[in-house]
Amino acid sequence: MFPQSKSAIFGSFALCVLSGVLAGAVTAGPALASDDGEGETFAAHEARVVAEEGLVLRAGPSTQYRAIGSEEYGTVVGIVCRVKGESIEGNPVWYKLGDASYVWSSARDIVNDGEEPRWC
Repeated sequence: MFPQSKSAIFGSFALCVLSGVLAGAVTAGPALASDDGEGETFAAHEARVVAEEGLVLRAGPSTQYRAIGSEEYGTVVGIVCRVKGESIEGNPVWYKLGDASYVWSSARDIVNDGEEPRWC
């Protein structure tokens, strides 16, 4: 290999540092954006499960989506937003939770912290 001048070595070092900073900014951007209230994992509201039999968590806002878990009576869950989905007993409102699952919302099944969550 040919010896490099000090300015060439410094230029290569600066390029590596700049590339690392840019890569870090690109990677951290989505994570930082999710903290502003518009992200998928931001749960602006808390709600308590009041259904004695608990709630079934689903992959989407319909009973046609697969069940991916459940929450027991008394559990506090984080609600990101509400979305219209399958109408159950005349109520089409479902809550999207902080873990990206969905639960059908009924005042007799889940009670939020007072304010209605925003629409997705």
